[in-house]
Amino acid sequence: MERSTTAFSFSLLASLALGFVLVVRAQQNPGFISIDCGATNAYIEEENNIAYETDEGFIDSGNNMQVSTEVIYENNLQSSKNVRSFPNGKRNCYTLRPDQGKNKTYLIRAIFWYANYDGKNQTPQFDLYIDVNYWATVSYSTYCYKEIMYVPQAYDIQVCLVNTGNGVPFISALELRTFDDDIYRLRSGFLQTQERYDIGLSSKSFIRYPIDVYDRIWAAQNYDWSTVNTTAAIDLSDGNDAYKYKIPGEILRTAQTSMNASIPLYLQWTPSISLSTKKWIVYFYFVEIERLTSGLQREFTISINDHRFTKTVSLEYLKPVAVVSSPVGGSFITFSIESTNKSGNPPILNAVEFYTVGDLPNVPTAQDDVKAINGIKATYLIKRESWQGDPCVPSNYTWDGLNCSYGNPPRIISLKLSSSNLTGDIVSSLSHLSRLEYLDLSNNQLSGAIPETLADLPHLRFLNLSGNNLTGSVPEALKKRVMEKTLNMSLTGTAIPCLADPCPQKKKKHDILIPVVASVSGFLVILFGALAVVWLSKRKQIAESNKRTLRLKNRPFKYGEVSRVTGNFGRVIGEGGFGKVYHGTLDNGTVVAVKMLSESSKQGYKEFQAEAQLLMIVHHGNLVSLLGYCDDSKHMALIYEYMANGNLRQHLSVKMQPIEDQLKVLTWSKRLQIAVDAAQGLDYLHNGCKPPIIHRDLKTTNILLNEDFRAKIADFGLSRAFATENDFYVSTCPAGTPGYLDPELQSSGNLNKKSDVYSFGIVLFELITGRPALMRSRDGSTSMHILQWLIPIVERGDIQSVMDPRLQGEFDINSAWKVVEIAMSCTRPMAIQRPDINHVLVELKESLVSISGSFEMNYSELQFDSAPMAR
Repeated sequence: MERSTTAFSFSLLASLALGFVLVVRAQQNPGFISIDCGATNAYIEEENNIAYETDEGFIDSGNNMQVSTEVIYENNLQSSKNVRSFPNGKRNCYTLRPDQGKNKTYLIRAIFWYANYDGKNQTPQFDLYIDVNYWATVSYSTYCYKEIMYVPQAYDIQVCLVNTGNGVPFISALELRTFDDDIYRLRSGFLQTQERYDIGLSSKSFIRYPIDVYDRIWAAQNYDWSTVNTTAAIDLSDGNDAYKYKIPGEILRTAQTSMNASIPLYLQWTPSISLSTKKWIVYFYFVEIERLTSGLQREFTISINDHRFTKTVSLEYLKPVAVVSSPVGGSFITFSIESTNKSGNPPILNAVEFYTVGDLPNVPTAQDDVKAINGIKATYLIKRESWQGDPCVPSNYTWDGLNCSYGNPPRIISLKLSSSNLTGDIVSSLSHLSRLEYLDLSNNQLSGAIPETLADLPHLRFLNLSGNNLTGSVPEALKKRVMEKTLNMSLTGTAIPCLADPCPQKKKKHDILIPVVASVSGFLVILFGALAVVWLSKRKQIAESNKRTLRLKNRPFKYGEVSRVTGNFGRVIGEGGFGKVYHGTLDNGTVVAVKMLSESSKQGYKEFQAEAQLLMIVHHGNLVSLLGYCDDSKHMALIYEYMANGNLRQHLSVKMQPIEDQLKVLTWSKRLQIAVDAAQGLDYLHNGCKPPIIHRDLKTTNILLNEDFRAKIADFGLSRAFATENDFYVSTCPAGTPGYLDPELQSSGNLNKKSDVYSFGIVLFELITGRPALMRSRDGSTSMHILQWLIPIVERGDIQSVMDPRLQGEFDINSAWKVVEIAMSCTRPMAIQRPDINHVLVELKESLVSISGSFEMNYSELQFDSAPMAR
């Protein structure tokens, strides 16, 4: 009891202390957020009388570190003594929530002092992002800061440190200051501070808060000009146009002029880093601080970068004037201030600010989605390294377990939280993800009822609630969607056994036997009774078998199971950018292929995850079936049906084989059957799935063959689903494999179904010729695309030279020409010229039927799937 009381007292004191600090900040520095990154206690900085907080409440990752004791006293600021470093995660983000909200102008300053805090004496380099857009690269060993003027479109502002592979990111302090008036604003973009100078002699090397109420940092700067100053009070009333900038009088009381009226003030300034693509905006501040002869005024003309901006200014005694240039392009900035000679006095300059314009090309995720996913994160206390910053943008930092559509704005369309130790009820925040199509909450400890609000998600197509402690019945609205086949829902392993309410009871054996006994006597009674028992026994065996199959289908595996299934990864049967593929056998004897994601994978977790999610909801006889998956800590695996004859590329070659290997050559009819199989799989993706799915990486190594040489399409890691039939996607970096990439996609970035059709045409040519898509010279120094080699031969009508020599002329020439024509139509340079895969499939089937009986395949053996149903 005593310990409990002590703990309560300590907690109360801690809460009061934190509350006191927040009150101090609000009262002493209104509109300020000041974070000493890595500090363990809040305090007031003596140097500038600013109240600093710890990181708590702003970020939930990183380590607190102290700078090296060898240099710790070289900087007097207390906020420089510590850093927060981020050895884990690609992106770590501070979240700032200013009281003034969105659409206000804020000065945001990130401060860095490496000071050998990690003992490595190697200054890291990393990127800084403001919300979803690049801000700057940090690579300084000395004390430095990055500063911007920023107008957020949301209530939260996120400052993110991004690991670029050049050392561990760190930060010393993070500061936000609020501007009262409509200043430092752009129509688009943000202002990035390059320099801010107090021109003329000053008693200090720099000036900031409390002298500058906005806490701008003004560095004292003196050029080879004449210095003037005054002790008179500057007119800072609201009667002049410089009032809203609130430039301190101490700064404006000093200035520099040229030697005489005939000499302009001239300055060229080149930044330390290349800014060749930047635009500049310069803020000039002028005050007449010398008493001129009555009736005279100092007048001069400002010119920037060869008259790209000009303005003439007249000054009145002690009244400030602010001049803001228009955006001026260039890698450096030059300006001249030249007297008009009306007063006979030289030009003057009191203070100046140089800014470059930063772009904001990326649009953040829809705020409703951000609010919803952050609510989910907070409710379930989800701790994942990637769950920081914007959930979708930039796309290479999308949160693990999420897939997004990248419209304007981006939206969350898929959420996988399987095996994430979630407890409690299913949160209502999920129903606010209005574009959600795929939701997997399986294998957690969720309890309570299924919320009916999930039925309000209009785009939801797949809902997996298996393996939870849910109770009650399925809400009527969800039942209706399942019955209408607009939703695929899984409840395996929950206390909710079926969609009906109440669930129908299974008939017992005597329920069938009683009517038999009542209607038949004697021998017939015994006979039919026995038959009924046998029949029920068989039904039970079939039902149990089906249950085992259902439990197997798409079920999660632990890493230990995967190791056991593969015999401790004893037999490698393939390898790709993702990692290795192993041979395995399940407990029920099913032979499988286990695809493991390696840590050095080029394919990556997101592509692996996309493939698993897609194969859970698409099923077709010509798509490789996913039997299970493993997402166990750092181990990721996909368990597929085993395809005994490997991939199609392995069976195609232009090299002549020995006589004893001729039986292994794919015959012409088998090649046509493989083409039909692959076309059926692609037709299902394009026309049988709603929305359509684009494979994006169709090639012969992704077409697998079973023991009967029937083909199935595999590897869906790059696939993309479109909202409508006619949608297309603009890719800034087209994914796929050289040789198979649609040329229009490479030039314009426009991805649609016809991109897959082009790849399929290349596959057809490989089936015809036996040659790879890219044919290399003997020494490997050069390569030629298959179309470059093939088209001239086809145009001169030489079909024999096109066909795979391993066929030894055993093919139907009419059928061969037909397939060549189909392949040519598929590989036309413009997408609009190519046929739909459905048309290609019809043509291929006709070609296959035309050769039935000519070779080893009879018409009765042809197997064409009917139109597939998406599910």
